[in-house]
Amino acid sequence: MIENLVHPNQLPSVDRIMQSDCFVSLCESYGRDTVLTEVRDKLDLARTRLMTQGNQKGGKEQNQPQNSRSSSDSSDTKSQAIEYLHSEVKESLLQHFIPSIRRVINLTGTVLHTNLGRAPYPPSAIEAMIEVSRGACNLEYNLAEGVRGRRDDHVEEWICKLTGAEAATTVNNNAAAVLLTLNSIAFKKNVIVSRGELIEIGGSFRVPAIMNKAGCKLREVGTTNRTHLHDYEGAIGKKTAALMKVHTSNYEINGFTKEIPASELAALAQAHNITLIDDLGSGTLTDLSKLGLPYERTARDALQDGADIITFSGDKLLGGPQCGIIAGRRDLISVIDKNPMKRAMRLDKVTLAALEAVLKLYSKTDQLTNTIPSLEMLSRSAEDIKKTAVKLQTALQKALPQTKVSISSCKSQIGSGALPTRTLDSYAVVIESSEITATALSDRFRQLPVPVIGRISQNALWLDCRTLRDELDEIASLMSLSE
Repeated sequence: MIENLVHPNQLPSVDRIMQSDCFVSLCESYGRDTVLTEVRDKLDLARTRLMTQGNQKGGKEQNQPQNSRSSSDSSDTKSQAIEYLHSEVKESLLQHFIPSIRRVINLTGTVLHTNLGRAPYPPSAIEAMIEVSRGACNLEYNLAEGVRGRRDDHVEEWICKLTGAEAATTVNNNAAAVLLTLNSIAFKKNVIVSRGELIEIGGSFRVPAIMNKAGCKLREVGTTNRTHLHDYEGAIGKKTAALMKVHTSNYEINGFTKEIPASELAALAQAHNITLIDDLGSGTLTDLSKLGLPYERTARDALQDGADIITFSGDKLLGGPQCGIIAGRRDLISVIDKNPMKRAMRLDKVTLAALEAVLKLYSKTDQLTNTIPSLEMLSRSAEDIKKTAVKLQTALQKALPQTKVSISSCKSQIGSGALPTRTLDSYAVVIESSEITATALSDRFRQLPVPVIGRISQNALWLDCRTLRDELDEIASLMSLSE
């Protein structure tokens, strides 16, 4: 090691290092400038370390003349130093070039986990993304007529077919969809919302703040738990542009409550010639109750109830890429599309390709649990999950013989603000040890080549198996835990 060198002057020169075969090879892999910067940093660190060691020894050895050492010894020392530097530089570059965004295995029990990327993509969506990434594509080019096209044309027809809307457009997430809709339809005007629907979602992101940035004025009506139709009607004035219904994504209000059905709000809006905006939050295109899940209003339901404009997400219950979908009356969509802000929020070719592929899967409603991974995971039976848990338990008990690995029933969450109070029966593998803490176990799983993310509860690490797919491949990656 470099620390064993007698004098800092024994360190090889940068030129000699960079001309050595092992560093020439590194340059081919990472680029000469990158390697050179790393070499200089390591040499500076080694030189500082050696000087510190020399001072601690009183400088006696450091003051020995260079000619007291044979040239062969000096050459061997420098060769050893190059080998040591190569090892350190290579390891440093390997760590530096590990992708920052990496695939992980989500065993937290939250299926649509915001921090872990929400919905996994169907294979057809992944293939579509790869295909349009290879080179040029007809993103804004009409192949039939040979003229400039509209990028939302690639998905609008499918959105309309699945929702019953007259027209549709897309942006980069549902918050953007709400912001753009309000700015386009209600700029410098009033929008009436029930106090019970003034939600705050993750990251302290609040509906009133969105409305303020959209340039419209919030008019709150009713109380937190009860809002009546006459509350809305009494607030309507000359400056009122819209009524807005907001999905309470992260909570439900139960007990002594009153909420006005969307159909009644639609009739009120129509009577006063104002717009009804229905923000569905997560949003879904299929009746989830047919999949054995709790019922959630669909996009089609909202439009049939009389909403003029609906907004919802693409990467939650829909099971596709992150985006916001705006659908409804053709005249309103036209106004929204012409807003200059739309350009700042538009989708790129990769996201559009993925969204189109996912939307097409909804044409086969009887196959959704086979084609859309998020719906497959949400609809899995507890018995099927338990079988997966048994396989995982067997693999982990062999890999971690010093721990107790058991199976326990548990509750999974849907996540991402979808059906916030509903849970799903599931099974988890529970790992506990008297020699290592649950936190340390969690750290160990996160350091795997494919990180595994569980949750800590009752001084144990819980790995919920609802989201564990392709069992053999996933379990094989976990086997690297064995020492």
